[in-house]
Parts: sequence; C-alpha cells; structure tokens
Amino acid sequence: MIVIASDGNETIRQLADEVIYVPRADPFVQALLAVVPLPLLAYRIAQLRGLNVDQPRDLAKTVTVE
Repeated sequence: MIVIASDGNETIRQLADEVIYVPRADPFVQALLAVVPLPLLAYRIAQLRGLNVDQPRDLAKTVTVE
C-alpha cells in the first residue's frame, strides 16, 4: 500500500508499505499538495510496466480528430 502523508506523520509508516511525504500546510492547501505526486506516480508505474506513456490506450475513443 502506498500512502501520501504530511511531513512528520511517522505513525502511518507502520501501516503502509511505502509513504510519500508532502509538506505540512493549511488544510485547504494540503489537499492540493497531496494531489501533485499522483500523476507522477502513475507515470512512473506505467514506465516500469513498459507501457507507452505518450500514447495511452483507448485515447482514440475519447479524442477524435477530423
């Protein structure tokens, strides 16, 4: 399990396999900070799986060029 947590939260490390820490901030900004690592994580996982990250599957079904 991969968890995104704020800096200083060491209790979460016991529950998760991997922890991605983001800086502490105001609660309204904290949600935005927590979202930033997600596309980077998805990109890296796709690379490790050997998928073509420049041409996602089924993109032609949602985007048509005339």
